[in-house]
Amino acid sequence: MTSEFEFELKKYIQDNGESFEEELLYEAATVREKINTILEVGNIDLINNAHKLVSYALETKLDELRNFAQVEGIAWATHSLTLSFKLEWVQAIRRTLWTFLQRYIAENNVEIEFFQLERQINSYIDQFLNAFFISYSAYKDELLKAQRELVENLSVPIIPITPTVCILPIIGSIDYYRSKVMEEKVLTEVGRKHIQTLLMDLSGIADMEAEVIDQLKKIIDGAAMMGCSTAITGLRPDVVRSMVRLGVKFDKNTLTVGTLQQALSIYFKN
Repeated sequence: MTSEFEFELKKYIQDNGESFEEELLYEAATVREKINTILEVGNIDLINNAHKLVSYALETKLDELRNFAQVEGIAWATHSLTLSFKLEWVQAIRRTLWTFLQRYIAENNVEIEFFQLERQINSYIDQFLNAFFISYSAYKDELLKAQRELVENLSVPIIPITPTVCILPIIGSIDYYRSKVMEEKVLTEVGRKHIQTLLMDLSGIADMEAEVIDQLKKIIDGAAMMGCSTAITGLRPDVVRSMVRLGVKFDKNTLTVGTLQQALSIYFKN
């Protein structure tokens, strides 16, 4: 497209902005019901953003279009907005833009290389979608990673009591994945903080699978290899029965105590 044609076409859409928006909302039947919600939740003005996308596509501003798509991707990922809405909205923008291009050409009897025009506009809109989804996916992965790390830290809360003594209260169910996270976190913290005694309180655990019990023993043995002794407190009857049935025995240097309070009284009796 020539710069003059781009300018006149953009001006035509701006002059018919209200009609353009009406046509766009008609095309995006599902999204139009969610426009106010998306604005409230994510502070995303879909109508204004539609005009931006059209402007960048018509003016062939590729860098601006990609930057805009990246910002949009992060915004949608941050607020967990539905991707199907975004796809429907952009495709509605594409159809509406072509409707107005046809009107402009017909009303002004403009001669233009149609296939070149089609290739350019659709290419820019496709590049917007591509950059948007890449940005959305990358930021979503970052959010999931941060949330997983937060959950892992909360699920293995190593609480220092003294510079060398820490408590590890374990609450809730433990699957194999969580036990592996525990292993990594415990051994890392033992090395980093030079922990000499770890009080592992299991009073919040009602039951454990065989593979988790085995993994727990490996954590204790690994800590011992690093010079950290472990005291187990709060073992429940069901867990003990499972250990007895499996023939699991702790190392002789591993202390088992009925409650955390009793363990604290042993280590801090003076």
